[in-house]
Amino acid sequence: MLASTMAQPHPTNHSTFKDNDSMSPGSLLLQGLISTESNEDLEACCRAASVLSHVLKDNLQSKELVLKVELEAPLPSFSSSEPLLHRIVRHLAHAAAKRNANTDQSSTTQAEDSYIQPLILRLLITWLTDCPAAVDCFLHSPAHLTYVLELVRNSYASVSVRGFAAVVLGECVLFNKSSESNRDSFAVVDAISQKIGLASYFLNFDELNKMLSLASTSVQHHEPVTRSSSASLVEMNEIESGGISQKHDPILLAIFDPLFVNLINRLEVDIRERIVEVFSHTKNKVATVPAELAQKGGETETEYIKRLKSFVEKQCHEMQDLVARNATLADELMRTGSKGTFEYAEKSSSTRDRVKTEALRRDLEEATRRIELLKLEKSKAEEAANNYENLAGKLESDLKSLSNAYNSLEQDNIRLESEVKVLRKGGTPYPDVEAIREEAREEAQKESEAELNDLLVCLGQEQSKVEKLSARLVELGEDVDALLEGIGDDAIADDDDDEDDTDGEEK
Repeated sequence: MLASTMAQPHPTNHSTFKDNDSMSPGSLLLQGLISTESNEDLEACCRAASVLSHVLKDNLQSKELVLKVELEAPLPSFSSSEPLLHRIVRHLAHAAAKRNANTDQSSTTQAEDSYIQPLILRLLITWLTDCPAAVDCFLHSPAHLTYVLELVRNSYASVSVRGFAAVVLGECVLFNKSSESNRDSFAVVDAISQKIGLASYFLNFDELNKMLSLASTSVQHHEPVTRSSSASLVEMNEIESGGISQKHDPILLAIFDPLFVNLINRLEVDIRERIVEVFSHTKNKVATVPAELAQKGGETETEYIKRLKSFVEKQCHEMQDLVARNATLADELMRTGSKGTFEYAEKSSSTRDRVKTEALRRDLEEATRRIELLKLEKSKAEEAANNYENLAGKLESDLKSLSNAYNSLEQDNIRLESEVKVLRKGGTPYPDVEAIREEAREEAQKESEAELNDLLVCLGQEQSKVEKLSARLVELGEDVDALLEGIGDDAIADDDDDEDDTDGEEK
């Protein structure tokens, strides 16, 4: 909606904004973009470019809509109107001129100029991404390509400016759908190769990656001071002292949000692949027709066809060799351009690896301590299990003794019954043996039941302890059945032997 309301206001003095209340938001934004008369206007243009970058981000409809905005030409010598994109490029040139003029001025002025060009270049990068129409509009003026090439070659420009300008050139190759010979991808790659050189061009991406890595590191939250973090800071200082020593403006660091950094990284990979692809293929069009293709006088059709066939085969072999050489050269240049990035990535990754190693070492120590505690608990649990097993064996022995005593009482009872029978048969007067026997049996049964009840209570308590112990052993991963294997077999065997003996005696 903001992009749809962008329309140039009526010609007024750009330095006054008295009619702001009657202007639409899009017109206010456009008013800030076209103000270039002083440092304050450049500051407003810079802020407006930042807002427009957010409006156009991942919005192809808005990009094409803003691309149709036409502005009045600033000078009568120009055409009646110019696209807003062309005016943005002129702002970029004007900001570069201002920066060159302010090299001997105060540090405050230089600080203001340090982020104006990167912000405008960020707008161009966002605008050209996935928008072939914007790329075609940008290349419509040959001066734009020449200026960006000079901006990449300018050794006095900052790393961010040269890197962003290289990204703009790469987008002119990556998103170029033009079929015109002077504005297609091959023409842009050829201009880069002639004016800059592919190795020097790719080197700008490497320097930009270094700066973006340091910028993203500097805006992270500070961690507590530990041995690992101190080592990380020392390593980072080594990287800064060995690679980039430039101090970046806080505003410049703030614009490097993670989404924009990810966009730059993605574009770099695609641009490298696209440039290698374009550099490895020849143009489709043939400019001149070789004289060998014309039929000679007195040459028969068969001879002419054979000669054409041999000529075409020769040209095909030469073109294949040329394409292979171009592909090899492009791969070598890309690897050469990426060598600095790989070295820096290895150096910076060593810092991250050191921090991760320290964290893993602490985790390992904590896990070792936990294992020692678990082993101690396991030994205590095994000791308790052994005690309970011994107690259970003792209880089983007591139960066996009680069972033997009960069997002895039964035998005495049987013996007494037999004696009573003998006395009855003899006719000898005898007391009431049946009553005495019943009384003795009741007393013995009461005593054995009391002892059995006590024993069963003890067994219940010990069985509860054994169950709790078994559950704890299961939690510790022990095989309870294996530990209890064989326990009580001796007692059962002894009971069986006693029962066998008793049966034998009864027989």
